[in-house]
Amino acid sequence: MPVVPLKEIVDAAFAERYGVPAINIVNDLTLEAVLAGASQARSPLIVQTSVKTVKSYGAKVLFGMWQTMTEGIDVPVTLHLDHCPERDVIAECLGIGWNSVLFDASTMPVAENQRQTVEVVAEARARGAHVEGEIESIKGVEDGIGSDTEPQRHSLETSLTFLRETGVDVFAPAIGNAHGVYSKRPDLDFERVSELVDATGVPVALHGGSGLDDDQFQDLIARGAAKVNISTQLKITYMKANLAFLRDVAEPADKWDPPSLFKDVRKAIVDMTVGLAQRFGSAGKA
Repeated sequence: MPVVPLKEIVDAAFAERYGVPAINIVNDLTLEAVLAGASQARSPLIVQTSVKTVKSYGAKVLFGMWQTMTEGIDVPVTLHLDHCPERDVIAECLGIGWNSVLFDASTMPVAENQRQTVEVVAEARARGAHVEGEIESIKGVEDGIGSDTEPQRHSLETSLTFLRETGVDVFAPAIGNAHGVYSKRPDLDFERVSELVDATGVPVALHGGSGLDDDQFQDLIARGAAKVNISTQLKITYMKANLAFLRDVAEPADKWDPPSLFKDVRKAIVDMTVGLAQRFGSAGKA
């Protein structure tokens, strides 16, 4: 099955009320492993790249990896640029072939955010791509973007006007969610998701998915959160798998074999991806 547009994945999930894992990869190993996990789970998958990762590898190199690793893929997958406030990076990624972008203008006044988002949507449409929008920053710093201060919450009407005027394909509201590790169970505004979905029919993207409980996921997905972002969980899984192998296998044996390390870390990422698909209800949907 070829790489597909974001809307093809998200709209199907929204209609059937399951969530699709949207996982931020950090390198070639994690990219290959999340794709393998999605295939194993028979789940659609949204692969996300941060601005930091794009700049680290270079957009052309990163996209080349994506093209190579998705050749012959047998589940629907799509490539998304996450939380990008930089218009030049958005233009570069759309020009190279990213399937969708999140234009993060949440630090701007809503009117300016809306004006520029209209431009980004037009730019994406010309490339056959889609756009996720937001007007409220999500608390927490992720890959150098964001803030640990509580975001300003806008009125429902402000959000609805933004959605009507911009025509974004997915919307990411602030509902008490946060990037990073939760210090306690978050108090989420579930009703806001229902209000947005009921008024517009636009699927919601749930940011800060790492660390939420199953009952919170199930409630939000049932209300229309079709895209569930996972970044911190992948980073923790990746780093801890590396640490465990080096500490428990390589060091005691004094055997420093990178391919063995890669195999061990890959399995941890594959298992994580399969588990997320099962939790969100996307397993078996491909």
